[in-house]
Amino acid sequence: MKDLEALGMGIYAIDSGYLRPRMDALHLIVEGGRAALVESGTAHSVPRVLAALAALGLAPEAVDWLLLTHVHLDHAGGAGALMQVLPNARLVVHPRGARHMIEPSKLWAGTVAVYGEAFAREAYGELVPVPAGRVLEATDGLLIELAGRRVEVIDAPGHARHHVCYFDTCTQGWFSGDAFGLSYRETDRAGRAFIFPATTPVQFEPAAMHATIARMLARKPACMYLTHYSRVTDLTRLAADLQRLLDAFVEIAEAAANVAEDMQRALIRAALESLLRREASEQGWALQGNEAVALYATDLELNAQGLQVWLKNRA
Repeated sequence: MKDLEALGMGIYAIDSGYLRPRMDALHLIVEGGRAALVESGTAHSVPRVLAALAALGLAPEAVDWLLLTHVHLDHAGGAGALMQVLPNARLVVHPRGARHMIEPSKLWAGTVAVYGEAFAREAYGELVPVPAGRVLEATDGLLIELAGRRVEVIDAPGHARHHVCYFDTCTQGWFSGDAFGLSYRETDRAGRAFIFPATTPVQFEPAAMHATIARMLARKPACMYLTHYSRVTDLTRLAADLQRLLDAFVEIAEAAANVAEDMQRALIRAALESLLRREASEQGWALQGNEAVALYATDLELNAQGLQVWLKNRA
Protein backbone atom coordinates (compact mmCIF):
# COMPACT_ATOMS: atom_id res chain seq x y z
CA MET A 1 0.00 0.00 0.00
CA LYS A 2 1.68 3.20 -1.21
CA ASP A 3 0.21 5.42 1.52
CA LEU A 4 1.52 3.18 4.33
CA GLU A 5 5.14 3.14 5.52
CA ALA A 6 6.60 0.80 8.14
CA LEU A 7 8.96 2.67 10.48
CA GLY A 8 9.89 -0.24 12.73
CA MET A 9 8.99 -1.36 16.27
CA GLY A 10 5.28 -1.37 15.51
CA ILE A 11 5.09 2.20 14.14
CA TYR A 12 3.54 2.93 10.73
CA ALA A 13 3.05 6.23 8.91
CA ILE A 14 -0.15 6.75 6.92
CA ASP A 15 -0.32 9.58 4.40
CA SER A 16 -3.63 11.28 5.23
CA GLY A 17 -3.97 12.76 1.73
CA TYR A 18 -4.34 16.31 3.03
CA LEU A 19 -3.62 18.86 0.26
CA ARG A 20 -0.69 16.96 -1.32
CA PRO A 21 1.29 13.74 -0.89
CA ARG A 22 3.51 13.53 2.21
CA MET A 23 2.24 16.69 3.86
CA ASP A 24 0.20 15.20 6.69
CA ALA A 25 1.15 11.97 8.46
CA LEU A 26 -1.01 9.87 10.74
CA HIS A 27 0.91 7.35 12.83
CA LEU A 28 -0.32 3.92 13.80
CA ILE A 29 1.12 2.17 16.86
CA VAL A 30 0.58 -1.61 16.79
CA GLU A 31 1.23 -3.84 19.79
CA GLY A 32 -0.03 -7.34 20.51
CA GLY A 33 -2.74 -7.18 17.87
CA ARG A 34 -4.09 -3.89 19.23
CA ALA A 35 -3.61 -0.43 17.76
CA ALA A 36 -3.58 3.28 18.56
CA LEU A 37 -3.83 5.98 15.91
CA VAL A 38 -2.07 9.32 16.42
CA GLU A 39 -4.01 12.11 14.66
CA SER A 40 -7.13 11.60 12.58
CA GLY A 41 -6.41 13.73 9.54
CA THR A 42 -9.54 15.09 7.88
CA ALA A 43 -12.85 13.39 7.20
CA HIS A 44 -11.38 12.46 3.81
CA SER A 45 -8.67 10.39 5.58
CA VAL A 46 -11.07 7.72 6.87
CA PRO A 47 -10.78 5.37 3.85
CA ARG A 48 -6.98 5.56 4.03
CA VAL A 49 -6.99 4.60 7.71
CA LEU A 50 -9.31 1.65 7.08
CA ALA A 51 -7.19 0.53 4.13
CA ALA A 52 -4.02 0.72 6.25
CA LEU A 53 -5.61 -1.37 8.98
CA ALA A 54 -6.73 -3.96 6.44
CA ALA A 55 -3.23 -4.08 4.92
CA LEU A 56 -1.84 -4.87 8.37
CA GLY A 57 -4.46 -7.54 9.03
CA LEU A 58 -6.20 -5.45 11.71
CA ALA A 59 -9.96 -5.00 12.05
CA PRO A 60 -11.34 -1.56 12.97
CA GLU A 61 -12.35 -3.14 16.30
CA ALA A 62 -8.62 -3.57 17.11
CA VAL A 63 -8.08 0.18 17.51
CA ASP A 64 -8.24 1.09 21.20
CA TRP A 65 -7.12 4.73 21.05
CA LEU A 66 -7.32 7.77 18.79
CA LEU A 67 -4.71 10.20 20.14
CA LEU A 68 -4.93 13.84 19.01
CA THR A 69 -2.08 16.28 19.53
CA HIS A 70 -4.43 19.25 19.06
CA VAL A 71 -7.68 20.13 17.34
CA HIS A 72 -6.53 22.03 14.24
CA LEU A 73 -8.46 20.30 11.49
CA ASP A 74 -5.55 18.83 9.54
CA HIS A 75 -4.86 16.90 12.75
CA ALA A 76 -8.36 16.36 14.15
CA GLY A 77 -10.99 17.15 11.52
CA GLY A 78 -11.71 13.49 10.83
CA ALA A 79 -11.90 12.41 14.48
CA GLY A 80 -15.68 12.17 14.67
CA ALA A 81 -15.97 10.31 11.37
CA LEU A 82 -13.22 7.90 12.43
CA MET A 83 -14.81 7.24 15.80
CA GLN A 84 -17.94 6.11 13.96
CA VAL A 85 -15.97 3.32 12.24
CA LEU A 86 -13.62 2.47 15.15
CA PRO A 87 -16.21 1.15 17.60
CA ASN A 88 -13.83 0.32 20.49
CA ALA A 89 -11.65 3.42 20.33
CA ARG A 90 -11.50 6.18 22.92
CA LEU A 91 -10.52 9.68 21.83
CA VAL A 92 -7.72 11.35 23.79
CA VAL A 93 -7.46 15.13 23.48
CA HIS A 94 -6.31 18.13 25.52
CA PRO A 95 -8.90 19.35 28.06
CA ARG A 96 -9.15 22.64 26.13
CA GLY A 97 -9.94 20.73 22.94
CA ALA A 98 -12.35 18.13 24.31
CA ARG A 99 -15.40 20.36 24.11
CA HIS A 100 -14.66 21.13 20.45
CA MET A 101 -14.64 17.44 19.59
CA ILE A 102 -17.93 16.90 21.44
CA GLU A 103 -19.56 19.98 19.90
CA PRO A 104 -17.51 21.16 16.89
CA SER A 105 -19.55 24.19 15.79
CA LYS A 106 -17.17 26.80 17.27
CA LEU A 107 -14.17 24.93 15.93
CA TRP A 108 -15.73 24.98 12.47
CA ALA A 109 -16.50 28.70 12.72
CA GLY A 110 -12.90 29.44 13.72
CA THR A 111 -11.57 27.37 10.83
CA VAL A 112 -13.83 29.17 8.35
CA ALA A 113 -12.60 32.50 9.73
CA VAL A 114 -9.00 31.53 8.94
CA TYR A 115 -9.40 29.64 5.65
CA GLY A 116 -12.78 30.67 4.20
CA GLU A 117 -15.78 28.35 3.96
CA ALA A 118 -15.19 27.02 0.44
CA PHE A 119 -11.64 25.87 1.21
CA ALA A 120 -12.64 24.51 4.62
CA ARG A 121 -15.38 22.30 3.20
CA GLU A 122 -13.22 21.02 0.35
CA ALA A 123 -10.16 20.37 2.53
CA TYR A 124 -11.72 19.04 5.73
CA GLY A 125 -15.14 17.63 4.93
CA GLU A 126 -17.87 17.38 7.55
CA LEU A 127 -17.06 17.67 11.27
CA VAL A 128 -18.85 14.89 13.17
CA PRO A 129 -19.40 15.23 16.96
CA VAL A 130 -17.77 12.64 19.23
CA PRO A 131 -19.94 11.27 22.08
CA ALA A 132 -18.74 12.72 25.37
CA GLY A 133 -18.54 9.28 26.97
CA ARG A 134 -15.85 8.23 24.49
CA VAL A 135 -13.57 11.24 25.16
CA LEU A 136 -10.65 11.10 27.61
CA GLU A 137 -8.92 14.37 28.53
CA ALA A 138 -5.17 14.28 27.87
CA THR A 139 -3.90 15.79 31.10
CA ASP A 140 -0.18 16.24 31.75
CA GLY A 141 1.30 12.96 33.00
CA LEU A 142 -1.53 10.76 31.72
CA LEU A 143 -0.41 7.20 30.85
CA ILE A 144 -2.00 5.40 27.93
CA GLU A 145 -1.62 1.59 27.79
CA LEU A 146 -1.76 -0.38 24.56
CA ALA A 147 -1.43 -4.13 25.17
CA GLY A 148 1.16 -3.32 27.85
CA ARG A 149 2.95 -0.66 25.79
CA ARG A 150 3.12 2.70 27.60
CA VAL A 151 2.49 6.04 25.96
CA GLU A 152 2.99 9.12 28.15
CA VAL A 153 1.26 12.49 27.68
CA ILE A 154 2.68 15.96 28.29
CA ASP A 155 1.05 19.35 28.01
CA ALA A 156 2.86 21.04 25.10
CA PRO A 157 1.81 24.67 24.55
CA GLY A 158 3.48 27.04 22.11
CA HIS A 159 1.86 26.10 18.82
CA ALA A 160 -1.53 26.08 20.55
CA ARG A 161 -2.69 26.06 24.16
CA HIS A 162 -4.63 22.86 23.48
CA HIS A 163 -1.56 20.95 22.28
CA VAL A 164 -0.16 17.76 23.83
CA CYS A 165 2.63 15.40 22.78
CA TYR A 166 2.85 11.64 23.27
CA PHE A 167 6.02 9.76 24.26
CA ASP A 168 6.24 6.14 23.15
CA THR A 169 8.41 4.37 25.71
CA CYS A 170 9.13 1.50 23.29
CA THR A 171 10.75 3.58 20.52
CA GLN A 172 11.75 6.47 22.82
CA GLY A 173 10.06 8.72 20.29
CA TRP A 174 7.73 11.70 20.59
CA PHE A 175 4.59 12.11 18.52
CA SER A 176 5.06 15.85 18.40
CA GLY A 177 2.18 17.20 16.31
CA ASP A 178 3.35 20.71 15.37
CA ALA A 179 5.36 21.36 18.55
CA PHE A 180 8.66 20.36 16.89
CA GLY A 181 7.97 22.14 13.62
CA LEU A 182 7.71 20.98 10.01
CA SER A 183 10.16 18.80 8.09
CA TYR A 184 9.13 17.70 4.62
CA ARG A 185 10.89 14.72 3.12
CA GLU A 186 11.25 16.46 -0.26
CA THR A 187 13.91 18.74 1.24
CA ASP A 188 16.07 15.89 2.61
CA ARG A 189 19.54 15.55 1.16
CA ALA A 190 21.50 12.31 1.60
CA GLY A 191 19.31 11.36 4.54
CA ARG A 192 19.80 14.72 6.26
CA ALA A 193 16.51 16.32 7.32
CA PHE A 194 15.75 20.01 7.87
CA ILE A 195 13.25 21.83 10.07
CA PHE A 196 11.01 24.93 9.96
CA PRO A 197 8.71 26.30 12.68
CA ALA A 198 4.90 26.12 12.64
CA THR A 199 3.29 29.31 13.99
CA THR A 200 -0.24 28.72 12.73
CA PRO A 201 -2.97 31.01 14.19
CA VAL A 202 -4.34 31.69 16.69
CA GLN A 203 -2.38 30.72 19.82
CA PHE A 204 1.33 30.88 18.93
CA GLU A 205 3.42 31.70 22.01
CA PRO A 206 7.19 31.70 21.39
CA ALA A 207 8.36 31.35 25.00
CA ALA A 208 6.02 28.40 25.55
CA MET A 209 7.17 26.74 22.33
CA HIS A 210 10.82 27.06 23.36
CA ALA A 211 9.96 25.49 26.73
CA THR A 212 8.04 22.62 25.13
CA ILE A 213 10.95 21.80 22.82
CA ALA A 214 13.34 21.80 25.78
CA ARG A 215 11.02 19.55 27.77
CA MET A 216 10.82 17.00 24.96
CA LEU A 217 14.60 17.00 24.50
CA ALA A 218 15.11 16.43 28.22
CA ARG A 219 13.83 12.87 27.69
CA LYS A 220 16.77 12.29 25.31
CA PRO A 221 14.44 10.93 22.63
CA ALA A 222 15.63 8.80 19.75
CA CYS A 223 13.28 10.42 17.24
CA MET A 224 10.33 12.70 16.63
CA TYR A 225 7.28 11.55 14.70
CA LEU A 226 6.10 14.82 13.14
CA THR A 227 2.66 15.21 11.66
CA HIS A 228 4.34 17.20 8.84
CA TYR A 229 6.01 14.83 7.86
CA SER A 230 6.82 11.76 9.92
CA ARG A 231 10.02 10.55 11.57
CA VAL A 232 13.16 12.64 12.01
CA THR A 233 16.32 11.91 13.99
CA ASP A 234 19.53 13.96 14.60
CA LEU A 235 17.43 15.88 17.10
CA THR A 236 20.16 17.97 18.73
CA ARG A 237 20.93 19.65 15.41
CA LEU A 238 17.28 20.01 14.41
CA ALA A 239 16.29 21.44 17.78
CA ALA A 240 19.07 24.04 17.62
CA ASP A 241 17.90 25.04 14.13
CA LEU A 242 14.29 25.17 15.27
CA GLN A 243 15.08 27.36 18.30
CA ARG A 244 17.18 29.69 16.11
CA LEU A 245 14.44 29.97 13.50
CA LEU A 246 11.79 30.63 16.15
CA ASP A 247 13.83 33.59 17.33
CA ALA A 248 14.14 34.77 13.72
CA PHE A 249 10.34 34.50 13.32
CA VAL A 250 9.84 36.68 16.38
CA GLU A 251 12.31 39.27 15.04
CA ILE A 252 10.43 39.33 11.72
CA ALA A 253 7.12 39.89 13.50
CA GLU A 254 8.50 42.57 15.79
CA ALA A 255 9.99 44.43 12.82
CA ALA A 256 6.44 44.73 11.43
CA ALA A 257 4.84 45.76 14.74
CA ASN A 258 4.29 49.39 13.72
CA VAL A 259 3.17 48.70 10.15
CA ALA A 260 -0.48 49.31 9.24
CA GLU A 261 -2.53 46.17 9.88
CA ASP A 262 -3.70 45.86 6.27
CA MET A 263 -0.07 45.68 5.09
CA GLN A 264 1.42 43.83 8.05
CA ARG A 265 0.73 40.23 7.07
CA ALA A 266 2.08 40.65 3.54
CA LEU A 267 5.27 42.16 4.97
CA ILE A 268 5.68 39.29 7.44
CA ARG A 269 4.94 36.74 4.70
CA ALA A 270 7.58 38.24 2.42
CA ALA A 271 10.17 38.22 5.20
CA LEU A 272 9.39 34.59 6.05
CA GLU A 273 9.80 33.65 2.40
CA SER A 274 13.20 35.35 2.31
CA LEU A 275 14.20 33.48 5.45
CA LEU A 276 13.07 30.18 3.91
CA ARG A 277 15.07 30.82 0.74
CA ARG A 278 18.16 31.67 2.76
CA GLU A 279 17.76 28.63 5.02
CA ALA A 280 17.34 26.32 2.01
CA SER A 281 20.50 27.71 0.42
CA GLU A 282 22.69 27.75 3.52
CA GLN A 283 21.60 24.31 4.71
CA GLY A 284 21.72 22.69 1.29
CA TRP A 285 18.11 21.54 0.98
CA ALA A 286 17.30 19.23 -1.92
CA LEU A 287 14.80 21.87 -3.09
CA GLN A 288 15.96 25.46 -3.59
CA GLY A 289 14.45 28.84 -4.47
CA ASN A 290 10.98 28.79 -5.95
CA GLU A 291 10.63 25.02 -5.50
CA ALA A 292 11.23 25.31 -1.76
CA VAL A 293 8.80 28.23 -1.51
CA ALA A 294 6.13 26.30 -3.43
CA LEU A 295 6.49 23.32 -1.07
CA TYR A 296 6.00 25.55 1.99
CA ALA A 297 3.51 27.99 0.42
CA THR A 298 0.57 27.07 2.66
CA ASP A 299 2.78 27.02 5.77
CA LEU A 300 4.30 30.42 4.97
CA GLU A 301 0.85 31.98 4.73
CA LEU A 302 -0.37 30.36 7.94
CA ASN A 303 2.83 31.23 9.80
CA ALA A 304 2.44 34.87 8.76
CA GLN A 305 -1.16 34.88 9.99
CA GLY A 306 -0.11 33.34 13.29
CA LEU A 307 2.67 35.87 13.83
CA GLN A 308 0.29 38.73 13.07
CA VAL A 309 -2.23 37.40 15.62
CA TRP A 310 0.59 37.02 18.16
CA LEU A 311 1.59 40.66 17.65
CA LYS A 312 -2.00 41.80 18.11
CA ASN A 313 -2.51 39.70 21.24
CA ARG A 314 0.77 40.88 22.71
CA ALA A 315 -0.19 44.50 22.14
